[in-house]
Amino acid sequence: MNYATVKWCDIANGEGVRISLFVSGCTHRCKNCFNEIAWDFAYGEVFDEKIQAKILSELGAGYIAGLSLLGGEPLEPENQKALLPFVREVKKRYPQKTIWCYTGFVFDEQTGELTATHKNTPDTKELISLFDILVDGPFVEELKDIRLKFRGSSNQRVIDVQKTLKEKKCVLYLD
Repeated sequence: MNYATVKWCDIANGEGVRISLFVSGCTHRCKNCFNEIAWDFAYGEVFDEKIQAKILSELGAGYIAGLSLLGGEPLEPENQKALLPFVREVKKRYPQKTIWCYTGFVFDEQTGELTATHKNTPDTKELISLFDILVDGPFVEELKDIRLKFRGSSNQRVIDVQKTLKEKKCVLYLD
């Protein structure tokens, strides 16, 4: 997997000061995407042990609330395999820090996977189960609303993943 960039002190992509990892690769091709350059799976740099170690180290700072995964598309099958062991390690080292993930796919609260079943892998369910918040749904230019918190268009949901999995119904973190 490649990544486009890392923002070390991000306040736009989740609550608090966060480290945001922008992965490369996305097949959604949303009209007026804010990060079109990251559609290419080969864009950026390899998500190797060195960058993973740096992120894990920087997450230890007391002022960092957690990790946000964006893209590109973190839940493309090609990216899930690399992200799962990394996210497991984040949860193990920093259980008090939150993990937010932004995806253009739609989450199915009944199955704990994606409604685009061809995008589910053996890793999908576990990876999603490690998130605290999932912002799902493609960006839709016609539904863009700059007043929305942590999302770009009104079709997107900010989901409390842990409550949703427990209750088997969608529990929104933000309306």
